[in-house]
Amino acid sequence: MTRPAVDAFALSADMLPADDAVARLLDLVTPVAETERVPLMDARGRVLAEDIVSDRNVPPHDNSAVDGYAVRFADLSTEDETRLPITMRIPAGIVPDRPLSAGEAARIFTGAPVPEGADTIIPQEPCRAGDDTVVLPPVRKAGQNLRRKAEDIGVGDTILAAGRRLHPAEIGFMASVGVAEPLVRRRVRAAVFSTGTEVRDPGGDAPPGAIYDSNRFVLMGLLADMGCKVSDYGILPDDPAALKDALARASAEADVVLTSGGVSTGEEDHIKPVVEDLGRLDFWRVAIRPGRPLAVGRVGEAVFVGLPGNPVAAFVCFCMFARPMILRRMGVADVLPRPIPVRAGFAFKKRAGRREWLRASLTGRDEDGLPVAERFPTEGSGILRSVVVSEGLLALPEEPSQINPGDVLEFLPFERLTG
Repeated sequence: MTRPAVDAFALSADMLPADDAVARLLDLVTPVAETERVPLMDARGRVLAEDIVSDRNVPPHDNSAVDGYAVRFADLSTEDETRLPITMRIPAGIVPDRPLSAGEAARIFTGAPVPEGADTIIPQEPCRAGDDTVVLPPVRKAGQNLRRKAEDIGVGDTILAAGRRLHPAEIGFMASVGVAEPLVRRRVRAAVFSTGTEVRDPGGDAPPGAIYDSNRFVLMGLLADMGCKVSDYGILPDDPAALKDALARASAEADVVLTSGGVSTGEEDHIKPVVEDLGRLDFWRVAIRPGRPLAVGRVGEAVFVGLPGNPVAAFVCFCMFARPMILRRMGVADVLPRPIPVRAGFAFKKRAGRREWLRASLTGRDEDGLPVAERFPTEGSGILRSVVVSEGLLALPEEPSQINPGDVLEFLPFERLTG
């Protein structure tokens, strides 16, 4: 019996709005409970499991921001040069053994502790130094080039909160207060496989009718950049028994299982019934483009996300739906990407009631200083080149249906959607 044709993109009452789909995905997960301490060098991409509270001041003392001369501002002229004797020499790491007296100058170097009594640092470049005296230029403001004790961090400050992903800046921040092994949540385990009898691995033969698999490599790269522990389940044919076996094994080992392809309503699309047989399907029809039905559910303790087979649709749906959910599972506090406002540099007609994402690049700024976005000229969700040459995604709201030049839209740079 032949199935009736189904338009996977047709809007109907049972299709979830995009924001509702994200909210339901986030409700499916809680942060992984297991934690471990890791060396700072291994902490990149991990998620803090506890607040980091400083037990020291940074800087630990007033110090010089430049190589130059530490002086008392009251000893200086604001109009003429001032000559002072050099009575101290203070390299970095050496604590002065006495205060700076009135009428003296101390030779000081970047990072060195400032002697008590000194309140201004004059850079060496405009000064003229002899063997034991220095001529200083007119100075009109006290406190120059002096970094104050605890101006960055004070004792008892919470410098990083639990739920923060650790990037190089955060790792350096922890190092500055002496943290060597932060407590982090364990890595999320993700399993990935592609589906389709026609799909082949790169490097092998691709006979007529076959295509090389790109989705699996994109997804595994995105997951690895997020800090997940990724398991590759390869390519599975359009066979319910094989899919069921692989999904059962993957869900027993992973926190999140991602597939691409086979989630629509065709006779060779078996993912949806297999998931329903092994677990439950929470939703699979979302009012979005690009993307055919997005299958989301649970198999055992694992969250299942069935992504579309077209590579751009798989990439976009991962970034907009799977990624926030995985970040929540990792324990990240702030999981939604933050868009930047831009001006549309084009006209575009879309279907009302559907969220759409266009690949786009920024081409300049308008008279108000807003970036101007131009869309990639082709909309096809099979054109992966559009992601490679574009800078990000333009989010088109459900309403209105007509986008005009000059409209303000939300732009998501790819660097905010990956890594």
